[in-house]
Amino acid sequence: MKLRFLKTKACLLGSIILFASCASSTMITTVPGDAKIYINGEYVGQTPYKHKDSKIVGSSNTVRIEKEGYETYNDTFSKDEKVAVGPLIGGIFLLVPFLWIMKYEKGRIYDLRPVENK
Repeated sequence: MKLRFLKTKACLLGSIILFASCASSTMITTVPGDAKIYINGEYVGQTPYKHKDSKIVGSSNTVRIEKEGYETYNDTFSKDEKVAVGPLIGGIFLLVPFLWIMKYEKGRIYDLRPVENK
């Protein structure tokens, strides 16, 4: 009975660690700071901003950065930038974790350009 309890506890702990490693984050910073940031068309705050999600490999996000006196910056980033070790190991035992085998870079910096007076 005690051995069964330990096996159940180990499986539960392993599952928690595996699914927690499915989330990925990236810090979005601008120069100059305090710019408004929109992810996938939705306002999420000001820079620096830590974006975190648990999307599957290959998923993309659009980012729009706005600051008064500076040009609007548009970009995309995808969840295909670095290998995630947790899902890689979990994928050896089950195929499902391979959906989260990639993650974002730790951070990205955007240099904003001032609007030119014509």
